[in-house]
Amino acid sequence: MRTPAFAPLSAPFALTALALSIASYTAYAEPMQQEARTYAIAAGGLTEALTAFADQANLKLVFNAELTRGLSAPALHETVTVEQGLNKLLKDSGLGYRLVGQDTAIIEAKPIVNKSGPQSAATMPAVTVVGKAVYDSTDPYNQDYNLTHTKTATKTDTPIMETPFSVQVVSKQVIEDQQVIRLKDALKNISGVVQGGDATGSDHFNIRGFDTTMVYRDGSPFPIAAGIPTNRRETANIESIDVLKGPASLLYGRTEPGGIVNVTTKQPLSHAYYSLQQQFGSYDLYRTTVDATGPIISDNSLLYRFNLAYQDNNSFRDYVGNERVFVAPVLTWNIDARTKATFELEYLHDESINDPGVPGFGNRPAPAPRNSFLSEPNAKITTDKVLVGLNWSHQFNDNWEISQRFNAEFTQYDQIGSFFFGQASASGNVDRGFFKTESPWEKYYTNVNLTGKFNTGVVKHKLLMGGDYFREDLNVKEGCCPSPSTPINVFNPVPTGLPNFDVAPVVKTSSDWFGLYLQDQMELPHNFFALGGMRYDNARGSDELNGGAVTIDEDRVSPRGGLLWRPIPELSVYGSYTENFGANNGVNRNGQLLKPETAQQWETGIKTELWDGRFSASLAYFELTKQNIRVTDPTNFTLSKSIGEAMSQGIEMDAKGEVMPGWNILGSYAHIPVANITKDFDSSGGNGNQGNRLYNSARNSGSLWNVYEFQDGDMRGLKFGAGAVVVGKRQADNESRVQMPGYVTLNLMTSYQQKIGDSKLTVQFNVDNLLDKSYFASANGFNQHFFGTPRTFLGSVRLEY
Repeated sequence: MRTPAFAPLSAPFALTALALSIASYTAYAEPMQQEARTYAIAAGGLTEALTAFADQANLKLVFNAELTRGLSAPALHETVTVEQGLNKLLKDSGLGYRLVGQDTAIIEAKPIVNKSGPQSAATMPAVTVVGKAVYDSTDPYNQDYNLTHTKTATKTDTPIMETPFSVQVVSKQVIEDQQVIRLKDALKNISGVVQGGDATGSDHFNIRGFDTTMVYRDGSPFPIAAGIPTNRRETANIESIDVLKGPASLLYGRTEPGGIVNVTTKQPLSHAYYSLQQQFGSYDLYRTTVDATGPIISDNSLLYRFNLAYQDNNSFRDYVGNERVFVAPVLTWNIDARTKATFELEYLHDESINDPGVPGFGNRPAPAPRNSFLSEPNAKITTDKVLVGLNWSHQFNDNWEISQRFNAEFTQYDQIGSFFFGQASASGNVDRGFFKTESPWEKYYTNVNLTGKFNTGVVKHKLLMGGDYFREDLNVKEGCCPSPSTPINVFNPVPTGLPNFDVAPVVKTSSDWFGLYLQDQMELPHNFFALGGMRYDNARGSDELNGGAVTIDEDRVSPRGGLLWRPIPELSVYGSYTENFGANNGVNRNGQLLKPETAQQWETGIKTELWDGRFSASLAYFELTKQNIRVTDPTNFTLSKSIGEAMSQGIEMDAKGEVMPGWNILGSYAHIPVANITKDFDSSGGNGNQGNRLYNSARNSGSLWNVYEFQDGDMRGLKFGAGAVVVGKRQADNESRVQMPGYVTLNLMTSYQQKIGDSKLTVQFNVDNLLDKSYFASANGFNQHFFGTPRTFLGSVRLEY
């Protein structure tokens, strides 16, 4: 449900403001230039038509989005002045307009004519100012499930309907309705995305058949190193979550080809907003979050936002728990009308117990009780992380803008963990090994983007030129595998105590990644949209492994292109091709770092957007191939070679939005029949895992979520929701030795909102896995399998004002 950025003025203040504005405009404003232009606007929703008209006329529109919601506009394909164009678009809408100065028009309801006398303050309609935009997706009270624009796919604010790639957005309202605390719980709403790898220590996903640990923050890459799960993203300051399917190297450099997850963080707002939420739930979960924003100075030149979260919880697993503190202040300085700078800080302290899951047992994960914990109670992970950031932008004029972002992240990650030597025996015994690591880690990222709009004949261009640089330094001290091994029984685990450890430096890595990119988005005649781009990458790295140093220096040029046709506003058809350039991934028998991974993808699809942008759906088909995957060296099984290859192909469907007033749905389905290893060798020179399915990749998966909020009467503010998540059978490793059965979970929610003066109180209750299904959520490919969460209750009380 779209809401204006500012509340309506009361009648006396509205009348005074209107009178003053008319007087000031009469005294100082020049009349708008009546230059005729040729417009190409299809018939459709009035909001969309006005937005397109404003863009083509280089016009600022001021109006309340509620006025235009649900109204339609005729097509406009002719050469007209601004006034003629507005007259035609607003015909029969009941709305009128006022021209202000050289480049502004105010859209408002036509005044009511009182034949008995002049209109009074009581009958004069209030003026609602929305500013330049007709819609604000960052409004804290925005309840939309469907967001129509995203920057993730192109690094420019582009309508998804005009983007020739598959990109899905999880909105803030979905996050609130589902009470999302972990990123994985939000991504279950996206087709082709299932839980991957470690289900406890990190955010690890399988997208289009390929595992990824890359989670981006406002477009900045912060990957994790192998075996160091430090990227569990806090959700307290997340505005929305984007998933761009397929290779994304052109804009983001080192990525996994399945896709990227990009979280958009909450930024300062020009109006005050405060929120305090207390959550409580199963397994002694208590979570408190605070969100506050607004202007520091009355002229809005200095804005702030502050997010805080504290969480303490146990688990359905014995001995397992988590405590975390998160603080994220943000300060924005609006230097002038065209220049601003934002300073960001995030601090996270996280303590949790390291859970290794359960080992294999024949061709299935061991049938241990869900609460069985097979490590030691004091095997702990401690993470302390500080992120500092600065980004700024400057508009040279209405068409050209430059921006830069810089982030630095400093992490201290210490853990004691365990792993299994082989599968559990028939009696349930399994041997364990233990390790300890101390890992200081520094990461730096910066990029510079220049964007501009210009025309060449009938073609409109949106050009992006940029460069980025990423550096990370990791120094790992480790103690591992003290003898003898320590057995435990998966059916009756009894802690035996941790062994003593001595740690020593084992890995010291440094990597530099530099890229330059160029992208052109072209709007062609007859509603065609083309995108083309190229990227140059230079990847350098050095690894010091047990005293020996190896280096790599690789260059590559990667292309990207797509074509989209939008014959009517409600329908788009597209096709695209992209290439990927990934990180190096090991050392060969000559002591050299393996070549970086590469990938290529073909994709085609259909998108639709209905009901003035409140609902959208998409269907995509893709073929994705990845090369230089690390495989075992046939001459020495302890070493690797970059000759592996894997391929995935399938279809994905997504739908989300408001289908009736108050009724929102969110649905997804993915059918990926092919997600196989196509090239591999084992230590004896045979085909190894060639032909096997990639682990954690489901052939079929999907989700459905429905929410209905009563709009009128005594039940206004009452909301009910229900949904299901379905994941098919998956392989637990690339050897296809262990399979994890498929599962279905059912989820419910209810909430009630009540206005209390200027505040809003929301009471909410969620139930996940209603039928208490016992299932395995994921595996990490190394004989570790992780249970999904049993039936869980989660309540919350939130006060907003």
